[in-house]
Amino acid sequence: MTQGHADIDWLADLARCGDTRAWRREQSLWALWVYRFGRRVDAMPEGLGRRWRTKAYWLMFRVVETVTGISLPKECRIGPGLRIWHFGGIFINPATVIGAHCTLRQGVTLGNREPDGPCPVLEDGVELGAYAQVLGGVRLGAGCRIGAMAVVLQNVPAGATAVGNPARILPLPSASAQEAGNGTAVVPTPAMPGAAAPVPDAAITTSSASVGD
Repeated sequence: MTQGHADIDWLADLARCGDTRAWRREQSLWALWVYRFGRRVDAMPEGLGRRWRTKAYWLMFRVVETVTGISLPKECRIGPGLRIWHFGGIFINPATVIGAHCTLRQGVTLGNREPDGPCPVLEDGVELGAYAQVLGGVRLGAGCRIGAMAVVLQNVPAGATAVGNPARILPLPSASAQEAGNGTAVVPTPAMPGAAAPVPDAAITTSSASVGD
């Protein structure tokens, strides 16, 4: 599990945990390393080297799956920089697709709703809370968040938040609400009694004659 034997995706996984020695204290990285190893083995040309490495992969996969409670088969497609907080009870169906820099937590399940049915697709930057379940051929848009213990059975738009069982999508805040939350909302100034109506900016013109030398 050293940097010398790592690929770019694995280095991105390590970077999410802070440093290249994080695998010593993060059990989730053991499962991720085995997954990345399995993907590298699948990319090798046919031959004796690939065959014995495949056997080694399956042995390591079963050991890590049993020890950490993380089932991360090499058949699923996972982008760089996956972060798994904690460990235990995490099951990813082989047909699942996970984008770059996503975040999972303990108890998460990504799978189908029926045998051989479609599986979820997570776009980049998706974050799942503890024990969230995403089932069926749903798509989670980039940067969306799934609350803890939510059961997602429908698509979630990019940047949205889904909570509950079954999950409901919370309304996105309006631009005015965001400005108010940031303290930048513009409050119109009431006109004084008898004051002249303000002149629109578009009606104001200047020239060298009007401002003088």
